[in-house]
Amino acid sequence: MTLESTLTRAWLRRGPLACALYPVSLLVRALTGLRGLLYRAGVLASSRLPVPVIVVGNIFIGGTGKTPLTIWLVEQLRAKGLRPGVISRGFGGKGGGPDSAGPRPVTALSTPAQVGDEPVLIATRAACPVFVCRDRAAAGRALLAAHPEVDVIITDDGLQHYALQRDVEVMLFDGRGVGNGWTLPAGPLREPASRRRDVTVVNAPTLTPRLAASVGGTPFQMLLAGACAERLADRRERVPLSGMAARGRLAAAAGIGNPRRFFGMLADAGLAFEELPLPDHHDFLDRPFARIDADAILMTEKDAVKCAQIEELRNDPRLWVVPVSAQLDVALVEHIVEKCRGRTFA
Repeated sequence: MTLESTLTRAWLRRGPLACALYPVSLLVRALTGLRGLLYRAGVLASSRLPVPVIVVGNIFIGGTGKTPLTIWLVEQLRAKGLRPGVISRGFGGKGGGPDSAGPRPVTALSTPAQVGDEPVLIATRAACPVFVCRDRAAAGRALLAAHPEVDVIITDDGLQHYALQRDVEVMLFDGRGVGNGWTLPAGPLREPASRRRDVTVVNAPTLTPRLAASVGGTPFQMLLAGACAERLADRRERVPLSGMAARGRLAAAAGIGNPRRFFGMLADAGLAFEELPLPDHHDFLDRPFARIDADAILMTEKDAVKCAQIEELRNDPRLWVVPVSAQLDVALVEHIVEKCRGRTFA
C-alpha cells in the first residue's frame, strides 16, 4: 500500500520520481504501440463476434467507474428494444477469471471468489446475461451460444484486449483526468492519451474546460448518485442517505479504484464520517471493520457483494450499502447505436 500510495501521488504531477521513471515509460509506450500495430496488421490474431461489440474501458490504471456505466448502458440499450449481454475478464475470480481458461456464466448462485465482484454486481443490477473469461472472445461465443437472443455485447473493461474486435470504444476517465499525462511507470496511463476512441466519458461532478481538454475529444459527463442506504443484513431496509446522519458515529469504507469519489459523494450528502480507503477488489477476509468504532459503516455496492459472502460481516448490523446509479445524457446511447449501424443487430 505504501508503494501504491507513493506512485499514485507521483502520477499526478511530473515530479522527481515520475521524471526518473520517464525513460522506462518510453519503452513501455513503444512496446504498447508495437503490440497494437501487430494486431492491426493481422500478425496477431483477433476474433470478431457475430453481433456488435461495445467496449467500456479506461487507460488510467485503476477504477474510473466502468461498472456503473456498463449497467447504465445495458438499461438504456434495453429501453431501445435491444437485448444486451455483458462479458468480462472477471477480476479475481477463480472459475472463469484470470486463473481459468474456460468461459463461465455469472448466475444468482455465483460468488465473487468464482467470477469476480464486478460481474456479480452487473448480473444482479442489470439483470442480463453475463459471462466471464480471460479470453473475451471465448466469453462472447459462450454467451451467444447460451443466449441466442442477445444482439449486442458490452465488454466491461478490455480496451487493451485487442484479441477481440470491437465496433465502439468508450473510454472513461474520472476527475483525475490523465494525471501527469505519461504512461506507466512514470504516469498512470496504460496507453497514450492520444489513443483513438469513439466516445469519451468523464466521471466527475464538474466537467471543467481544463479537464475536458486534458482527456481529449468532446466528452460526455457522467455523475454517480446515491439516494439511499440499505442495511447489508436486509437490503429491503432503506433510509435516505442524508438520514444516516441521525445514526450516530459514521464510517465509510471503499475498496474501489478511487475511494475519493465515494467519500466525496457522501460528504456532498451532508454526512461526516471516518474514512477507510481500501485496495481495489479488497476481499475483506482481514475483517477491517473489527477495529472501527462507529455506529454505522457505509460501503460501496461492489464491496457489499463480497461482504455478503462472509457470515460475520453479512450479519453485522452496522454495515450499510450505498447503491449508486450513473446519470448521463441519453444522447450517448444514440451516438453508440449510430456507431454500430454498420453491423447487423442479430
